[in-house]
Amino acid sequence: MDKLNKEIKNHLTDHILPFWINLRDDENGGFYGKVNYDLTIDKKAEKGGIAASRFLWSFSAAYRMTKNEEYLQYAHHLYKFLIDKVFDHEHQGLFWLVDYQGNPIEDQKHVYTQSFGVYALSEYYRATNNEEALQYATELFNLIETKGFDSVNNAYKEEFGREWNELPNEKLSENGIIADVTTNTHLHVLEAYTNLYKASPTDEVKKRLINLIEIFYEKIYDKETKYLNVFFDKNWNSLMPLKSYGHDIEASWLIDDALKALGLEEEKYISMVIDIAYNIAETAVVEDGSLVNEQHDDKIDFTRVWWVQAEAMVGFQNAYERTKDEKFLKLIDGLWEYTKNNLVDPREGGEWFWSIEPDGKPTERAVGEPWKTPYHNSRFCLEMIERNEG
Repeated sequence: MDKLNKEIKNHLTDHILPFWINLRDDENGGFYGKVNYDLTIDKKAEKGGIAASRFLWSFSAAYRMTKNEEYLQYAHHLYKFLIDKVFDHEHQGLFWLVDYQGNPIEDQKHVYTQSFGVYALSEYYRATNNEEALQYATELFNLIETKGFDSVNNAYKEEFGREWNELPNEKLSENGIIADVTTNTHLHVLEAYTNLYKASPTDEVKKRLINLIEIFYEKIYDKETKYLNVFFDKNWNSLMPLKSYGHDIEASWLIDDALKALGLEEEKYISMVIDIAYNIAETAVVEDGSLVNEQHDDKIDFTRVWWVQAEAMVGFQNAYERTKDEKFLKLIDGLWEYTKNNLVDPREGGEWFWSIEPDGKPTERAVGEPWKTPYHNSRFCLEMIERNEG
């Protein structure tokens, strides 16, 4: 474990964070929006609201954990861009997409985006004690609860226009359906509220967080198969037989993180967390040590996606801590070896590829873009360091 921990620490500080630091946009704020597959930077690419939040979270968390002042300066820079450009001061909330100068080009408000704002601003507050950041985080929390929550069906809604009129969920649906409710949005609202509770443990956030854990247990988690359903209609009917292995193992540790933050030792929830981890360990890990992407009906997608490997390592580490079953440590070793040898980009100035195709070749897709930031893999490093160093 010491060798693994040392490798991960060095990988964070020498490989992941330097790649993103190189994207600082001093002229227009934030970070440049796109790095092409050939590692050229597109300085005029759009900048995502989700990406801006994930950048802020990553550098705030890196500073909080390492106390490296350089990371703090980047966090300040990213905070300014998020508040000045991505936050809508007229109608509240964070935009889906802005152009390279920070002007809104897709002004939809998605609950998923707002949740990442809560997550990032809470982390920036935890790193800096900046009260304004906590106020913005709380404002976004209140927006999600007043605009984005369906109290009749006990579900978080998805997509809205700029002035908070509800729209069909086109941004976060896939596989040819439009989902009224998604596990993905609920997972990241849970993650955000957990971090907000760590930053400022109010009774209101606690109440909403407990409700979210119960939603996962009663509505999303299938107690027979041990998988999470993915897409739902308004009444919580599952819309398709899809298994998202990466989201399942990510949910396993994020739900447990919420339980620990709340001090909630409830047997049914702990069993769910452990059962999900065992299920993914038994069904989604393949011979080369990696985790495959998903299964739709009987068709398995064998693409090895960057974030799936990162979240699996944290999920299995969490499962080991809960069970002391050394099987999970072996799985982490296999995942890390696969990641180092395949997903980590060996080219000078590279980071991680988006994914590895079933034939073993890297997917020729942008390595930095609105959906790919340091959030998943820097968090994997930070979580593993924190957990292994106590």
